[in-house]
Amino acid sequence: MDPKTPAPQAELHDLGVTELAALLRERKVSAVEAAQHFLARIQSHQNLGAFLALNEDATLAQARAADARLAAGTGAALEGVPLAHKDIFVTRDWPSTAGSKMLSGYRSPFDATVVSKLKDAGAVNLGKLNCDEFAMGSSNENSAQNPIGYTTPEPVKNPWDLSRIPGGSSGASAAAVSARLTPAATGTDTGGSIRQPASFCGITGIKPTYGRASRYGMIAFASSLDQAGPMARTAQDCALLLSAMCGADPDRDSTSLELPAEDFSRRLNDSIEGLRIGIPKEFFGEGLSADVRACVDAALRQYESLGAKLVEISLPRTELSIPVYYVIAPAEASSNLSRFDGVKFGHRAAHYTDLGDMYQKTRAEGFGEEVKRRIMIGTYVLSHGYYDAYYLQAQKIRRMIADDFQQAFQHCDIIAGPVAPTVAWKIGEKSDDPVANYLADIFTLPASLAGLPGMSVPVGFGANAMPVGLQLIGNYYSESRLLNAAHRFQLETDWHSRKPAGI
Repeated sequence: MDPKTPAPQAELHDLGVTELAALLRERKVSAVEAAQHFLARIQSHQNLGAFLALNEDATLAQARAADARLAAGTGAALEGVPLAHKDIFVTRDWPSTAGSKMLSGYRSPFDATVVSKLKDAGAVNLGKLNCDEFAMGSSNENSAQNPIGYTTPEPVKNPWDLSRIPGGSSGASAAAVSARLTPAATGTDTGGSIRQPASFCGITGIKPTYGRASRYGMIAFASSLDQAGPMARTAQDCALLLSAMCGADPDRDSTSLELPAEDFSRRLNDSIEGLRIGIPKEFFGEGLSADVRACVDAALRQYESLGAKLVEISLPRTELSIPVYYVIAPAEASSNLSRFDGVKFGHRAAHYTDLGDMYQKTRAEGFGEEVKRRIMIGTYVLSHGYYDAYYLQAQKIRRMIADDFQQAFQHCDIIAGPVAPTVAWKIGEKSDDPVANYLADIFTLPASLAGLPGMSVPVGFGANAMPVGLQLIGNYYSESRLLNAAHRFQLETDWHSRKPAGI
């Protein structure tokens, strides 16, 4: 479409963040028109189970304010662009539940820093997106909240095949972007929860270096791992969103990096001639399905044709990332979720005899099975006599995993490999086998444990015509380099522009 031609209403959902922002600035479409268009699409695609809450009045009020700023010529980078927030971010005017019964009906009096930064950049909030309860899951089957249009909790569906999962825990964010219900969404990544659903739904998503985006107002799962990031269709869009989301927040998040604001779009069009791409041999062994490998291999050949050089590297402790993660993350979850006791906010059991009974019944009723499982694991590894044997040892190996990456980056500029061993599986297929779910994170966990930036880029379709993503991992603070590598690839391919049938 000629960028000088006004976009017909029916085509607004096919525009990315960058294109839509340009049309809004040029006054070829209004923020109110864009918001109304996407709100209508959300209502017409309730079968995906992606949205937990809408507030049309609040959305249109933000859109009208954006239009006023655009008319005055004071619009910010994302002025009037609609997006949606994962329900792990507390958000004024909308419920904030983290997908849990424990927080049913909770409405935050303030916005998370990521939410407020995007609002300051002019973005218009469409609503809150479903997620695995407290971000604990790889499939979006663990939510205890009813999506709009449903009277019971429902797993989020993958728009490429409604019988399959979208990934998790940011699966609804990925599904909503893939289905063109929103141009972009926020997600969080603790062990791969941006990258894996982005791969499964055929979109682009990036987890920045730990500490780049403030965790203030992001309902905590594992504090040393949780990190916010954007999900959109292209690397260019993610760069624009990430520039707005990131920034120091020392007064409210002690883990926030005190780095100046950065324009992550600045290197998008740099040449990648001579870029050294590390290929970890541990990512291409037994367990990686042939269809995923074929897509990843084809993408790597494309990078070679663009002038990049492939370098074999080793990340020898890759397999240890699963036991390390599933000691550290549950330990931190056990501590973080201890605050949900029914006293100050959230769910409280209706019938109890004393304070101890109230705690017990409230937590038994309020938490789902996966959350209870992780709390029990975490409490166990932190208990007297087991702290040294499990938690302390896991932290030592975590440092070794981070050291492995630093050794690898002496020989390469970025690291590439699969995001997940397979394409998205059927809903319910692994429900009775939590370990199988955990094993699906084998390729995303190492970067999370090391606090490194990583992203998923669509590179084709595997078994059952389901999307496959390429994972790109960079050294600390190298988000611009990752986005540049992804953007150059997307200029030469069209995987990121494909959309599910019927969307």
